[in-house]
Amino acid sequence: MWAKKLIKWYHKNKRDLPWRKNPHPYNIWLSEIILQQTTVSLGTPYYLKFIKKYPTIFDLSKASENEVLKIWQGLGYYTRAVNLLITARYISKYRNGIFPDKIDDLKKLKGIGDYTASAIASISYKVPTSVVDGNVYRLISRFFGLFTPINSLKAYKEFKKRADNLMINYDPSDFNQAMMEFGSIQCKSKNPICKNCIFIKDCYAFNNKCIDSLPVKNKLKKIKTRYFNYIIVQDLNGNFIINQRTRKDIWNKLYQFPLIESDENLELESLVSNKFLFELYSGELKNLKKINSKPIIHRLSHQKINITFWKLNVLKLTDYGIKVKNLKNFPVPIILEKFFNSKANFES
Repeated sequence: MWAKKLIKWYHKNKRDLPWRKNPHPYNIWLSEIILQQTTVSLGTPYYLKFIKKYPTIFDLSKASENEVLKIWQGLGYYTRAVNLLITARYISKYRNGIFPDKIDDLKKLKGIGDYTASAIASISYKVPTSVVDGNVYRLISRFFGLFTPINSLKAYKEFKKRADNLMINYDPSDFNQAMMEFGSIQCKSKNPICKNCIFIKDCYAFNNKCIDSLPVKNKLKKIKTRYFNYIIVQDLNGNFIINQRTRKDIWNKLYQFPLIESDENLELESLVSNKFLFELYSGELKNLKKINSKPIIHRLSHQKINITFWKLNVLKLTDYGIKVKNLKNFPVPIILEKFFNSKANFES
């Protein structure tokens, strides 16, 4: 009865989302990967850009890594974009563009875990398995009064078992999308719409006045503070240096200006004495100057980054210099994209 009421609400209130018009596995996979770390309102434009440029998985499989990263730019968690391309190439080459219809086989694909596998299997293939995301955690914990921290090891199995039991005898696609939709637009994280909720009479959180306490979440790890000094090296011909981040860290695979990471915000005297800069530009460091007087604060989920841009004019760069007009072709962190968009930053 609970699921029947939920699905009835869904058919009446569901949003007109582009991937729902054709629940092909490619569309569902792409939408779920994009939406893993963002909202529907922010993620939908990215989905539409991908579908426009790569309407099929065969089209996506032919893209370069830089092209995919460029479209993904701003979504964060860039490993997901790399995995997207790896899986597209595998499905195109070895499975003739057809996604597996079994959860275990889907989970063997790069970047697909139980959540995404369950979404593809249930929505595209009607496999009776529940999808558990943040919306589902919130709805179930509030209605049933479950206080298991949702970021604990045992939470996923506990909530998935509960959702699986609620789904029995109902259409898996409708049920899962109804759960996610209800949590997204009705049982919201902040300011849930309780006054006209279909579950208000039996909702544990509402009747026990603990809506804001559920779901329970263990405290996250401490925020790490970092200090980035980007060196914008420009020669007389208007060439710049950029390089690719290649180690396991934030913004892996993206491009950036030469970076010096420090233990604190640096002043000019400290930066001039840096070994890396001195070895490369010892005779030209007198031209080094700070662009932004105060560090720009860029916040990530577990990091606070203090960013200072420095300008260094030199006579001539080697043949790997990049023209300013070509910088926009490279996938970069969003903070650098904003920097690129300001012409004043490139004036000598």
